[in-house]
Amino acid sequence: MAKFNQPDPRNAVTQVWVNGLVPRADAKVSVLDSVVQGGDAVWEGLRIANGRAYQLSEHISRLLDSAQALAFADIPSRAQVEDAIFATLRANDMTDGVHCRITLTRGEKSTSGMDPRLNVFGSTLIVLPEYKGLVYGQEGIRLVTSAIRRNSPSCLDSKIHHNNLLNNILAKIEANVAGVDDALMLDLEGFIAETNATNVFAVRNGTLLTPTAVACLPGLTRQLVLELARQQGMPVEERRVSLTEFYTAQEVFTTGTMGGLAHVTEIDGRSIGASQEMGPITQKLQSVYQRHIWENATPLR
Repeated sequence: MAKFNQPDPRNAVTQVWVNGLVPRADAKVSVLDSVVQGGDAVWEGLRIANGRAYQLSEHISRLLDSAQALAFADIPSRAQVEDAIFATLRANDMTDGVHCRITLTRGEKSTSGMDPRLNVFGSTLIVLPEYKGLVYGQEGIRLVTSAIRRNSPSCLDSKIHHNNLLNNILAKIEANVAGVDDALMLDLEGFIAETNATNVFAVRNGTLLTPTAVACLPGLTRQLVLELARQQGMPVEERRVSLTEFYTAQEVFTTGTMGGLAHVTEIDGRSIGASQEMGPITQKLQSVYQRHIWENATPLR
């Protein structure tokens, strides 16, 4: 299990939104819901800290865009999603150290089957708030390259933030078997895509490198780090990046809502950088990221 991803006993008595507030122990969807029938749903992860929601607008936009791309017929409005999030947080008096898993499914079907025309009851909106800190800590993470390839747009476009995560889960199983933190996934042509859970960056000779958003999710933290790096005057390249370039980088780090910026100490048994400590460019980006995301967060209501 990820270093800081242990269950928190406080979560057992919380309220969850499943088209309305229900106790967590009673929070369920129908066996005919599309997320059960075929993983037919989209999701977001939202961090809550010190009474603020980080990148709330961006997360809701991606949720609704993903639902639109999958041709959901009954998509709630931005205001409805926001109201559900804030109502759930208020019901639990949750204001800090919280992660919200927001899921929108195509909804319950009239009978079992893949056909979206069977979805006649409207979509299902789920807000699952949990006390949960950043999952990797500060001591760095170890990666192993997975044999499982990341989807290309010719299979399933990674720009849709969907619930079909089986290839990521298979890659994570490989990381578990190898005794490391996460798996580094390649695209169908053997270039780096992302890990099973995060986007990835490397620093080589002062230049920040990251894979183009073809076979990887164009993550919100990823995009913000790119913007902040350019504002800081750092050379930035988004391009195809080989595994060898990561092996020989001075710094490698991952980005994601659940982990922030986490430095990588090892890939496939190869040590990254001169020490096990976070490198200077990663430290600088982490500092400006934390300041920016706090200053631009949405106050809870």
